[in-house]
Amino acid sequence: MSPLPVRFAASQAPPADVEADWLVLGVPQEKGPAAALDQRLGGQLTRLREAGDLTGKLLELVTVLNPSGIVAKRLLLVGLGPIARRTRASVHDALAAALRSITGRKFGRVAVVIPDSGESLDQTAAVLGAGVGAVQGCFGPGLRKAEPSRFAPDEIVLVGEPIPQALLDRVRAEAAAVTLARELVNSPPCDLYPETFAARAAQVPTSVEVEVWDEARLEAERMGAILGVARGAARPPRLVILRYRNTGSTPTLALVGKGVTFDSGGLSLKTSEQMADMKGDMAGAAAVFAAVRAAAELGLKVNLLGVLPLVENMPGGRAMKLGDVLVARNGKTIEVLNTDAEGRLILADALAYAAEQKPAQIIDLATLTGSCMVALGTEIAGLMANDDAWAGRVRAAATRAGERAWPLPMDSDFEEMLKSKVADLKNVPPSRYGGAIAGGKLLEQFVAGVPWVHLDVAGPAWADREAPTRDAGGTGAFVRTLIELAANYRG
Repeated sequence: MSPLPVRFAASQAPPADVEADWLVLGVPQEKGPAAALDQRLGGQLTRLREAGDLTGKLLELVTVLNPSGIVAKRLLLVGLGPIARRTRASVHDALAAALRSITGRKFGRVAVVIPDSGESLDQTAAVLGAGVGAVQGCFGPGLRKAEPSRFAPDEIVLVGEPIPQALLDRVRAEAAAVTLARELVNSPPCDLYPETFAARAAQVPTSVEVEVWDEARLEAERMGAILGVARGAARPPRLVILRYRNTGSTPTLALVGKGVTFDSGGLSLKTSEQMADMKGDMAGAAAVFAAVRAAAELGLKVNLLGVLPLVENMPGGRAMKLGDVLVARNGKTIEVLNTDAEGRLILADALAYAAEQKPAQIIDLATLTGSCMVALGTEIAGLMANDDAWAGRVRAAATRAGERAWPLPMDSDFEEMLKSKVADLKNVPPSRYGGAIAGGKLLEQFVAGVPWVHLDVAGPAWADREAPTRDAGGTGAFVRTLIELAANYRG
Protein backbone atom coordinates (compact mmCIF):
# COMPACT_ATOMS: atom_id res chain seq x y z
CA MET A 1 0.00 0.00 0.00
CA SER A 2 2.86 2.37 0.76
CA PRO A 3 6.30 3.01 -0.77
CA LEU A 4 7.77 3.23 2.72
CA PRO A 5 10.71 0.78 2.94
CA VAL A 6 9.75 -0.20 6.50
CA ARG A 7 7.15 -2.82 7.36
CA PHE A 8 4.78 -2.27 10.28
CA ALA A 9 3.39 -4.96 12.54
CA ALA A 10 1.49 -4.98 15.81
CA SER A 11 1.96 -7.24 18.82
CA GLN A 12 -0.02 -7.70 22.02
CA ALA A 13 2.69 -9.82 23.64
CA PRO A 14 4.29 -8.63 26.87
CA PRO A 15 7.25 -6.39 25.95
CA ALA A 16 9.67 -8.79 27.63
CA ASP A 17 8.61 -11.57 25.24
CA VAL A 18 8.90 -9.64 21.97
CA GLU A 19 11.72 -10.80 19.75
CA ALA A 20 13.62 -7.83 18.33
CA ASP A 21 17.07 -6.37 17.82
CA TRP A 22 15.93 -3.42 19.93
CA LEU A 23 13.07 -2.99 22.37
CA VAL A 24 12.29 0.72 22.75
CA LEU A 25 10.42 1.66 25.92
CA GLY A 26 9.16 5.12 26.86
CA VAL A 27 9.67 6.00 30.51
CA PRO A 28 7.65 8.74 32.27
CA GLN A 29 9.33 11.22 34.55
CA GLU A 30 7.32 9.90 37.48
CA LYS A 31 7.88 6.34 38.68
CA GLY A 32 6.97 4.34 35.60
CA PRO A 33 4.28 1.69 35.03
CA ALA A 34 6.73 -0.91 33.58
CA ALA A 35 6.65 -3.09 36.70
CA ALA A 36 6.33 -6.37 34.81
CA LEU A 37 9.29 -5.56 32.57
CA ASP A 38 11.33 -4.39 35.54
CA GLN A 39 10.64 -7.68 37.28
CA ARG A 40 11.81 -9.64 34.22
CA LEU A 41 14.94 -7.48 34.19
CA GLY A 42 15.64 -8.34 37.81
CA GLY A 43 14.88 -4.83 39.05
CA GLN A 44 17.34 -3.14 36.69
CA LEU A 45 14.97 -0.25 35.91
CA THR A 46 14.52 0.44 39.61
CA ARG A 47 18.27 0.40 40.17
CA LEU A 48 18.82 2.81 37.28
CA ARG A 49 16.28 5.20 38.77
CA GLU A 50 17.72 4.97 42.24
CA ALA A 51 21.19 5.70 40.87
CA GLY A 52 19.88 8.75 38.99
CA ASP A 53 20.84 7.23 35.64
CA LEU A 54 17.19 7.08 34.53
CA THR A 55 14.99 10.11 35.22
CA GLY A 56 12.37 9.91 32.45
CA LYS A 57 12.99 13.52 31.40
CA LEU A 58 11.77 14.13 27.87
CA LEU A 59 14.22 12.83 25.24
CA GLU A 60 16.59 11.25 27.77
CA LEU A 61 18.13 8.09 26.29
CA VAL A 62 19.49 5.17 28.32
CA THR A 63 20.85 2.07 26.58
CA VAL A 64 20.93 -1.39 28.12
CA LEU A 65 23.02 -3.81 26.04
CA ASN A 66 22.59 -7.56 26.42
CA PRO A 67 19.72 -7.27 28.92
CA SER A 68 19.05 -10.48 30.83
CA GLY A 69 15.51 -11.72 31.38
CA ILE A 70 13.92 -10.45 28.15
CA VAL A 71 13.91 -11.78 24.60
CA ALA A 72 15.04 -8.59 22.83
CA LYS A 73 18.78 -8.31 22.25
CA ARG A 74 19.01 -4.68 23.33
CA LEU A 75 16.87 -2.27 25.35
CA LEU A 76 16.58 1.47 24.75
CA LEU A 77 14.82 3.61 27.34
CA VAL A 78 13.59 7.01 26.23
CA GLY A 79 12.22 9.71 28.53
CA LEU A 80 8.61 10.78 27.95
CA GLY A 81 8.53 13.64 30.46
CA PRO A 82 5.68 14.24 32.94
CA ILE A 83 2.59 12.09 32.40
CA ALA A 84 0.25 15.09 32.70
CA ARG A 85 2.02 16.84 29.82
CA ARG A 86 2.16 13.84 27.51
CA THR A 87 0.82 14.61 24.03
CA ARG A 88 1.12 13.18 20.56
CA ALA A 89 3.86 15.74 19.92
CA SER A 90 5.94 14.66 22.92
CA VAL A 91 5.54 10.96 22.08
CA HIS A 92 6.45 11.68 18.45
CA ASP A 93 9.59 13.55 19.50
CA ALA A 94 10.63 10.90 22.00
CA LEU A 95 10.39 8.06 19.50
CA ALA A 96 12.07 10.11 16.77
CA ALA A 97 14.98 10.75 19.13
CA ALA A 98 15.13 7.08 20.08
CA LEU A 99 15.25 5.77 16.51
CA ARG A 100 17.72 8.45 15.42
CA SER A 101 20.10 7.16 18.07
CA ILE A 102 20.17 3.57 16.80
CA THR A 103 19.81 3.83 13.01
CA GLY A 104 23.49 4.40 12.39
CA ARG A 105 23.59 0.60 11.99
CA LYS A 106 21.31 -1.77 10.15
CA PHE A 107 18.89 -3.81 12.28
CA GLY A 108 16.15 -6.10 11.12
CA ARG A 109 13.47 -5.57 13.75
CA VAL A 110 12.77 -2.79 16.23
CA ALA A 111 9.93 -3.13 18.72
CA VAL A 112 8.35 0.06 20.07
CA VAL A 113 6.19 -0.11 23.18
CA ILE A 114 3.20 2.22 22.77
CA PRO A 115 3.04 4.63 25.73
CA ASP A 116 0.00 4.32 27.95
CA SER A 117 -2.94 6.47 26.94
CA GLY A 118 -4.77 8.48 29.55
CA GLU A 119 -6.56 11.76 30.16
CA SER A 120 -4.22 13.75 27.91
CA LEU A 121 -3.55 11.06 25.29
CA ASP A 122 -5.92 8.59 23.62
CA GLN A 123 -4.87 5.42 21.83
CA THR A 124 -5.00 6.95 18.35
CA ALA A 125 -2.71 9.80 19.34
CA ALA A 126 -0.34 7.46 21.20
CA VAL A 127 -0.05 5.02 18.29
CA LEU A 128 0.34 7.74 15.65
CA GLY A 129 2.85 9.61 17.77
CA ALA A 130 4.94 6.51 18.40
CA GLY A 131 4.74 5.01 14.90
CA VAL A 132 5.16 8.15 12.79
CA GLY A 133 7.77 9.53 15.18
CA ALA A 134 9.77 6.31 14.99
CA VAL A 135 9.84 6.44 11.19
CA GLN A 136 10.85 10.10 11.22
CA GLY A 137 13.86 9.03 13.26
CA CYS A 138 14.86 6.42 10.67
CA PHE A 139 15.68 8.65 7.71
CA GLY A 140 18.21 11.44 7.25
CA PRO A 141 18.85 13.94 4.44
CA GLY A 142 21.73 11.98 2.87
CA LEU A 143 19.87 11.03 -0.31
CA ARG A 144 22.98 11.20 -2.49
CA LYS A 145 25.68 9.80 -0.17
CA ALA A 146 27.83 7.11 -1.75
CA GLU A 147 27.85 5.32 1.60
CA PRO A 148 24.63 5.73 3.60
CA SER A 149 24.94 6.92 7.16
CA ARG A 150 21.45 5.97 8.27
CA PHE A 151 19.73 2.58 8.00
CA ALA A 152 16.02 2.10 8.53
CA PRO A 153 15.06 -1.24 10.10
CA ASP A 154 13.21 -3.77 7.99
CA GLU A 155 10.31 -3.86 10.44
CA ILE A 156 8.88 -1.79 13.27
CA VAL A 157 6.62 -3.67 15.68
CA LEU A 158 4.17 -1.61 17.73
CA VAL A 159 3.67 -3.35 21.06
CA GLY A 160 0.69 -2.81 23.33
CA GLU A 161 -3.08 -2.94 23.38
CA PRO A 162 -4.81 -4.26 20.23
CA ILE A 163 -4.39 -1.79 17.39
CA PRO A 164 -7.27 -1.63 14.86
CA GLN A 165 -6.11 -2.38 11.32
CA ALA A 166 -7.38 1.00 10.14
CA LEU A 167 -5.14 2.74 12.67
CA LEU A 168 -2.12 0.65 11.71
CA ASP A 169 -2.80 1.53 8.06
CA ARG A 170 -2.90 5.20 8.95
CA VAL A 171 0.42 4.97 10.78
CA ARG A 172 1.97 3.43 7.68
CA ALA A 173 0.45 5.93 5.26
CA GLU A 174 1.17 8.96 7.43
CA ALA A 175 4.75 7.91 8.06
CA ALA A 176 5.20 7.34 4.31
CA ALA A 177 3.74 10.78 3.56
CA VAL A 178 6.03 12.61 5.97
CA THR A 179 9.00 10.68 4.57
CA LEU A 180 7.99 11.51 0.99
CA ALA A 181 7.66 15.23 1.76
CA ARG A 182 11.07 15.23 3.45
CA GLU A 183 12.63 13.40 0.51
CA LEU A 184 11.25 15.93 -1.97
CA VAL A 185 12.43 18.90 0.07
CA ASN A 186 15.88 17.36 0.50
CA SER A 187 16.25 16.51 -3.21
CA PRO A 188 18.87 18.61 -5.02
CA PRO A 189 17.45 21.21 -7.40
CA CYS A 190 19.37 19.70 -10.32
CA ASP A 191 17.09 16.67 -9.92
CA LEU A 192 13.85 18.22 -8.67
CA TYR A 193 12.53 21.03 -10.84
CA PRO A 194 9.03 21.82 -12.14
CA GLU A 195 8.94 19.12 -14.83
CA THR A 196 10.33 16.35 -12.62
CA PHE A 197 8.21 17.37 -9.62
CA ALA A 198 5.13 17.26 -11.85
CA ALA A 199 6.10 13.80 -13.09
CA ARG A 200 6.56 12.64 -9.50
CA ALA A 201 3.22 14.12 -8.49
CA ALA A 202 1.53 12.08 -11.20
CA GLN A 203 2.60 8.90 -9.40
CA VAL A 204 -0.52 8.56 -7.28
CA PRO A 205 -3.16 5.88 -6.72
CA THR A 206 -5.67 5.47 -9.53
CA SER A 207 -8.33 7.08 -7.34
CA VAL A 208 -6.59 10.44 -7.87
CA GLU A 209 -7.13 12.32 -11.13
CA VAL A 210 -4.05 14.26 -12.26
CA GLU A 211 -3.74 17.19 -14.64
CA VAL A 212 -0.40 18.79 -15.51
CA TRP A 213 -0.50 22.16 -17.26
CA ASP A 214 2.52 23.14 -19.36
CA GLU A 215 3.45 26.64 -20.53
CA ALA A 216 0.97 26.68 -23.38
CA ARG A 217 -1.87 25.62 -21.09
CA LEU A 218 -0.81 28.12 -18.44
CA GLU A 219 -0.92 30.86 -21.08
CA ALA A 220 -4.35 29.73 -22.25
CA GLU A 221 -5.60 29.60 -18.67
CA ARG A 222 -4.46 33.18 -17.90
CA MET A 223 -1.88 32.18 -15.28
CA GLY A 224 0.06 35.40 -15.76
CA ALA A 225 1.62 35.50 -12.30
CA ILE A 226 3.05 31.98 -12.53
CA LEU A 227 4.40 32.68 -16.02
CA GLY A 228 5.88 35.97 -14.88
CA VAL A 229 7.86 34.39 -12.06
CA ALA A 230 9.09 31.59 -14.33
CA ARG A 231 10.31 33.85 -17.16
CA GLY A 232 13.91 34.02 -15.99
CA ALA A 233 14.39 30.27 -15.65
CA ALA A 234 15.55 27.78 -18.28
CA ARG A 235 13.24 25.20 -16.66
CA PRO A 236 9.62 25.82 -17.71
CA PRO A 237 6.83 26.06 -15.09
CA ARG A 238 4.11 23.54 -14.43
CA LEU A 239 0.80 23.50 -12.58
CA VAL A 240 -0.31 20.18 -11.10
CA ILE A 241 -3.98 19.62 -10.23
CA LEU A 242 -4.88 16.60 -8.09
CA ARG A 243 -8.51 15.57 -7.58
CA TYR A 244 -9.47 12.90 -5.10
CA ARG A 245 -13.19 12.23 -4.75
CA ASN A 246 -14.43 9.56 -2.39
CA THR A 247 -17.79 10.81 -1.23
CA GLY A 248 -20.65 12.35 -3.12
CA SER A 249 -22.21 14.44 -0.38
CA THR A 250 -19.24 16.05 1.36
CA PRO A 251 -18.05 19.39 -0.02
CA THR A 252 -14.52 19.69 -1.38
CA LEU A 253 -11.51 20.82 0.64
CA ALA A 254 -8.90 22.59 -1.50
CA LEU A 255 -5.20 22.30 -0.61
CA VAL A 256 -2.76 24.68 -2.32
CA GLY A 257 1.01 24.43 -1.90
CA LYS A 258 3.77 26.81 -2.94
CA GLY A 259 6.20 25.00 -5.22
CA VAL A 260 9.30 27.10 -5.93
CA THR A 261 11.77 24.30 -6.61
CA PHE A 262 14.67 26.74 -6.34
CA ASP A 263 14.56 30.39 -5.35
CA SER A 264 17.54 32.54 -6.25
CA GLY A 265 15.50 35.65 -5.54
CA GLY A 266 15.40 36.55 -9.24
CA LEU A 267 16.85 39.98 -10.03
CA SER A 268 16.39 40.81 -6.32
CA LEU A 269 19.17 38.28 -5.85
CA LYS A 270 19.69 36.55 -2.55
CA THR A 271 23.15 36.16 -1.06
CA SER A 272 24.84 32.76 -1.25
CA GLU A 273 24.09 32.20 2.42
CA GLN A 274 20.40 33.02 1.94
CA MET A 275 20.24 30.81 -1.15
CA ALA A 276 21.81 27.70 0.38
CA ASP A 277 18.55 26.11 1.55
CA MET A 278 16.30 27.42 -1.22
CA LYS A 279 15.83 23.97 -2.70
CA GLY A 280 13.31 23.69 0.13
CA ASP A 281 11.08 26.52 -1.09
CA MET A 282 8.64 23.92 -2.40
CA ALA A 283 7.86 22.42 1.03
CA GLY A 284 4.23 23.55 0.81
CA ALA A 285 3.69 21.75 -2.50
CA ALA A 286 5.46 18.66 -1.13
CA ALA A 287 3.16 18.60 1.89
CA VAL A 288 0.02 18.91 -0.24
CA PHE A 289 1.11 16.18 -2.65
CA ALA A 290 2.08 13.83 0.17
CA ALA A 291 -1.18 14.41 2.03
CA VAL A 292 -3.40 13.85 -1.02
CA ARG A 293 -1.50 10.66 -1.78
CA ALA A 294 -1.94 9.44 1.80
CA ALA A 295 -5.67 10.22 1.75
CA ALA A 296 -6.04 8.16 -1.42
CA GLU A 297 -3.98 5.26 -0.04
CA LEU A 298 -6.21 5.20 3.04
CA GLY A 299 -9.43 5.58 1.06
CA LEU A 300 -10.53 8.47 3.27
CA LYS A 301 -14.15 9.57 2.83
CA VAL A 302 -13.31 13.06 1.65
CA ASN A 303 -13.16 15.12 -1.53
CA LEU A 304 -9.84 16.89 -2.03
CA LEU A 305 -8.52 19.32 -4.63
CA GLY A 306 -4.75 19.75 -4.63
CA VAL A 307 -3.15 22.61 -6.58
CA LEU A 308 0.64 22.80 -6.97
CA PRO A 309 2.14 25.78 -8.85
CA LEU A 310 5.73 24.80 -9.72
CA VAL A 311 8.45 27.23 -10.83
CA GLU A 312 12.10 28.13 -10.53
CA ASN A 313 12.82 31.77 -9.68
CA MET A 314 15.99 32.69 -11.57
CA PRO A 315 17.69 35.92 -12.78
CA GLY A 316 17.82 35.11 -16.50
CA GLY A 317 17.71 37.62 -19.32
CA ARG A 318 13.92 37.31 -19.54
CA ALA A 319 13.38 37.53 -15.79
CA MET A 320 10.62 39.73 -14.45
CA LYS A 321 11.90 43.16 -13.49
CA LEU A 322 11.09 45.58 -10.74
CA GLY A 323 8.23 47.67 -12.01
CA ASP A 324 6.72 44.92 -14.13
CA VAL A 325 2.98 44.43 -13.80
CA LEU A 326 1.57 40.89 -13.90
CA VAL A 327 -2.04 40.01 -14.65
CA ALA A 328 -3.26 37.18 -12.43
CA ARG A 329 -5.91 34.65 -13.39
CA ASN A 330 -8.74 36.56 -11.75
CA GLY A 331 -7.83 39.72 -13.67
CA LYS A 332 -6.19 41.58 -10.79
CA THR A 333 -2.90 43.29 -11.61
CA ILE A 334 0.19 43.11 -9.41
CA GLU A 335 3.13 45.52 -9.54
CA VAL A 336 6.39 43.68 -8.86
CA LEU A 337 8.64 45.67 -6.53
CA ASN A 338 10.70 42.74 -5.28
CA THR A 339 11.27 39.63 -7.37
CA ASP A 340 12.17 37.69 -4.22
CA ALA A 341 8.53 37.95 -3.10
CA GLU A 342 7.58 35.43 -5.78
CA GLY A 343 5.74 32.81 -3.74
CA ARG A 344 2.72 35.02 -3.23
CA LEU A 345 2.60 35.63 -6.99
CA ILE A 346 2.37 31.98 -8.02
CA LEU A 347 -0.07 31.33 -5.17
CA ALA A 348 -2.27 34.17 -6.43
CA ASP A 349 -2.97 32.25 -9.64
CA ALA A 350 -3.27 28.90 -7.85
CA LEU A 351 -5.69 30.26 -5.24
CA ALA A 352 -7.79 31.98 -7.88
CA TYR A 353 -8.11 28.69 -9.74
CA ALA A 354 -8.93 26.79 -6.55
CA ALA A 355 -11.61 29.31 -5.58
CA GLU A 356 -13.23 28.95 -9.02
CA GLN A 357 -13.80 25.25 -8.31
CA LYS A 358 -16.21 26.22 -5.51
CA PRO A 359 -14.64 24.31 -2.61
CA ALA A 360 -16.14 24.64 0.85
CA GLN A 361 -12.78 25.72 2.31
CA ILE A 362 -9.21 26.38 1.17
CA ILE A 363 -5.93 25.99 2.98
CA ASP A 364 -2.59 27.00 1.49
CA LEU A 365 0.87 26.15 2.77
CA ALA A 366 3.91 28.19 1.84
CA THR A 367 7.44 28.90 2.95
CA LEU A 368 6.47 32.50 2.35
CA THR A 369 8.33 34.96 4.57
CA GLY A 370 11.33 35.34 6.82
CA SER A 371 9.19 37.85 8.71
CA CYS A 372 7.09 35.00 10.09
CA MET A 373 10.20 33.44 11.61
CA VAL A 374 11.11 36.76 13.18
CA ALA A 375 7.67 36.86 14.77
CA LEU A 376 7.20 33.23 15.80
CA GLY A 377 10.59 31.52 15.62
CA THR A 378 11.38 28.41 13.63
CA GLU A 379 9.01 25.89 15.21
CA ILE A 380 5.61 27.59 14.80
CA ALA A 381 3.72 28.36 11.60
CA GLY A 382 1.90 31.62 11.17
CA LEU A 383 -1.83 31.16 10.59
CA MET A 384 -3.77 33.81 8.70
CA ALA A 385 -7.41 33.51 7.68
CA ASN A 386 -10.52 35.26 6.45
CA ASP A 387 -12.81 33.05 8.53
CA ASP A 388 -12.41 32.55 12.28
CA ALA A 389 -14.33 29.26 12.41
CA TRP A 390 -12.21 27.66 9.68
CA ALA A 391 -9.06 29.02 11.30
CA GLY A 392 -10.07 27.39 14.57
CA ARG A 393 -10.64 24.03 12.88
CA VAL A 394 -7.26 24.11 11.16
CA ARG A 395 -5.45 25.08 14.32
CA ALA A 396 -7.26 22.36 16.30
CA ALA A 397 -6.23 19.77 13.68
CA ALA A 398 -2.63 20.94 13.92
CA THR A 399 -2.71 20.57 17.69
CA ARG A 400 -4.16 17.06 17.45
CA ALA A 401 -1.48 16.16 14.91
CA GLY A 402 1.28 17.39 17.21
CA GLU A 403 2.16 20.50 15.18
CA ARG A 404 1.98 24.17 16.08
CA ALA A 405 0.40 27.18 14.39
CA TRP A 406 -0.35 30.60 15.82
CA PRO A 407 -2.90 33.12 14.46
CA LEU A 408 -1.73 36.49 13.20
CA PRO A 409 -4.12 39.45 12.82
CA MET A 410 -5.57 40.18 9.41
CA ASP A 411 -6.79 43.73 10.03
CA SER A 412 -7.86 45.81 7.06
CA ASP A 413 -5.13 48.41 7.47
CA PHE A 414 -2.63 45.87 6.16
CA GLU A 415 -4.45 46.03 2.81
CA GLU A 416 -3.60 49.71 2.54
CA MET A 417 0.07 48.77 2.54
CA LEU A 418 -0.42 46.81 -0.70
CA LYS A 419 -2.12 49.51 -2.78
CA SER A 420 -0.18 50.42 -5.91
CA LYS A 421 -0.28 53.62 -7.93
CA VAL A 422 0.00 51.74 -11.23
CA ALA A 423 -1.77 48.44 -10.56
CA ASP A 424 -4.37 46.92 -8.26
CA LEU A 425 -1.73 45.62 -5.86
CA LYS A 426 2.00 45.65 -5.25
CA ASN A 427 3.68 42.45 -4.21
CA VAL A 428 5.52 43.93 -1.20
CA PRO A 429 4.62 46.71 1.24
CA PRO A 430 6.80 49.83 1.59
CA SER A 431 7.85 48.82 5.11
CA ARG A 432 9.40 45.60 6.39
CA TYR A 433 7.15 45.67 9.44
CA GLY A 434 4.28 43.17 9.40
CA GLY A 435 5.70 41.46 6.33
CA ALA A 436 4.18 38.05 7.02
CA ILE A 437 0.72 39.55 7.38
CA ALA A 438 1.16 41.67 4.26
CA GLY A 439 1.92 38.47 2.34
CA GLY A 440 -1.22 36.87 3.74
CA LYS A 441 -3.33 39.92 2.90
CA LEU A 442 -2.19 39.79 -0.71
CA LEU A 443 -3.18 36.13 -0.96
CA GLU A 444 -6.59 36.94 0.50
CA GLN A 445 -7.37 39.01 -2.61
CA PHE A 446 -7.46 35.82 -4.70
CA VAL A 447 -9.75 33.47 -2.72
CA ALA A 448 -13.02 35.14 -3.78
CA GLY A 449 -14.44 35.05 -0.25
CA VAL A 450 -14.14 31.27 0.17
CA PRO A 451 -13.24 30.41 3.80
CA TRP A 452 -9.45 30.23 3.64
CA VAL A 453 -6.42 29.67 5.85
CA HIS A 454 -2.86 30.55 4.93
CA LEU A 455 -0.09 28.74 6.80
CA ASP A 456 3.31 30.39 6.56
CA VAL A 457 5.55 27.40 7.26
CA ALA A 458 8.89 29.06 6.51
CA GLY A 459 10.18 28.21 9.98
CA PRO A 460 9.00 24.65 10.70
CA ALA A 461 9.45 23.32 7.14
CA TRP A 462 13.26 23.45 7.27
CA ALA A 463 15.76 22.68 10.03
CA ASP A 464 19.10 24.48 9.75
CA ARG A 465 20.81 22.03 12.09
CA GLU A 466 20.16 18.63 13.53
CA ALA A 467 18.64 18.14 16.95
CA PRO A 468 17.92 15.07 19.08
CA THR A 469 14.47 14.71 17.48
CA ARG A 470 15.26 15.45 13.84
CA ASP A 471 17.82 15.79 11.11
CA ALA A 472 18.83 18.96 9.33
CA GLY A 473 16.91 19.73 6.15
CA GLY A 474 13.29 19.10 5.28
CA THR A 475 11.03 18.21 8.20
CA GLY A 476 7.79 17.18 6.47
CA ALA A 477 6.00 19.94 8.39
CA PHE A 478 2.20 19.98 8.35
CA VAL A 479 1.74 16.77 6.40
CA ARG A 480 0.32 15.30 9.60
CA THR A 481 -2.00 18.28 10.00
CA LEU A 482 -3.37 17.95 6.46
CA ILE A 483 -4.03 14.23 6.93
CA GLU A 484 -5.73 14.93 10.26
CA LEU A 485 -7.94 17.53 8.53
CA ALA A 486 -8.79 15.15 5.70
CA ALA A 487 -9.50 12.22 8.01
CA ASN A 488 -12.07 14.23 9.97
CA TYR A 489 -13.40 16.53 7.27
CA ARG A 490 -17.15 16.95 6.94
CA GLY A 491 -17.31 20.27 5.12
